Amino acid sequence: MHWQAALVADADDVRAIALSLPGVVEIDSEGFDFRVTGRGFVWSYPERRPGGRRVIRSDIAVIYVGDEEEKQALLRGEPDKFFTAPGYEGSALVMLRLEQVDKARLEELITDAWRMRSEQPPRS
Repeated sequence: MHWQAALVADADDVRAIALSLPGVVEIDSEGFDFRVTGRGFVWSYPERRPGGRRVIRSDIAVIYVGDEEEKQALLRGEPDKFFTAPGYEGSALVMLRLEQVDKARLEELITDAWRMRSEQPPRS
């Protein structure tokens, strides 16, 4: 079982993958937060807890997926990996449990998010 643990993705992998992509800016935060053309494409999940302040979860990534159709496909197809939360309705964002994916899949998701955001006009 120990060999499988090395394949599981974590926040360090998110950082390494995101920073390897052109034009990426890391925003100072409690967890991780990466942008391209002024738009976020992957960041730590700010979990909102009833009656308390939000908690930054670096074991969960919020990832831009382009549109609602892709979001729903991921949520339905891989509910062990992806979820959504109140406040994210209608947005093309999913939450990803990092311990449920390997580094290759994480790289694919982050690269796709970066590509879609980098193709949009820069935000001023």
